[in-house]
Amino acid sequence: MSLRIKALSVHLLTATGAVFAMLAMLAAVDAKWDLMYFWLVVAFFVDGIDGPLARKYDVKTNAPEYDGVLLDLIIDYLTYVFIPAFALFKSGLLPDWTGWVCILIITFTSAMYFADNGMKTKDNSFAGFPGCWNMVVLVMFATEPNFWIILIVVVLCAIAMFTPLKFIHPVRTERWRLLSLPIAIIWTALACISALADFHAGPFVTTALGLTSIYLLGVGIVQELIPERAKS
Repeated sequence: MSLRIKALSVHLLTATGAVFAMLAMLAAVDAKWDLMYFWLVVAFFVDGIDGPLARKYDVKTNAPEYDGVLLDLIIDYLTYVFIPAFALFKSGLLPDWTGWVCILIITFTSAMYFADNGMKTKDNSFAGFPGCWNMVVLVMFATEPNFWIILIVVVLCAIAMFTPLKFIHPVRTERWRLLSLPIAIIWTALACISALADFHAGPFVTTALGLTSIYLLGVGIVQELIPERAKS
């Protein structure tokens, strides 16, 4: 198989994320949250492997007619932002005006963030909260906090998008990757378990999901506070 065919195949793999997004949206319309999150996790898995494959087969050189970065951003907006925001709005966790406020904040601020050319840092992390609302909303489904807590979390995450706070990419951020990547895999497994149990998987899974989420969201900030040792 030629490099060109392999590079084109990577683009096709990335594009399957749009299919999984549609399947997730159809499930969300029917309030089948477990099925919705199953498809979002599948899309999350594809998003985790298409980047390394794109770099391995150098898609910019071998299949330049398709913009893999743009394709990835479109699908990420659907699966990380749009569908989770819709699910949060329809979940019943946010009464009256709070649902409207959250869904408008999430979709508007995320659109601006995804168009920001400075969203990536030198170490392949993200500058500002990277719009991973799929993670945030899943934890809210699992824990069912008071609506004021949800509203505060949404507002704080939205503000964090436009700050210099660092958030890691568990695959591309090299620092502490030996710890971060396994935790991201564990988080994905816990998310699947929680979704398949209709978000009543028990205190152990819920607590572990919360702790791994806190690590993934906060480790980049911790890295900024702890200077990296100079390589000899």
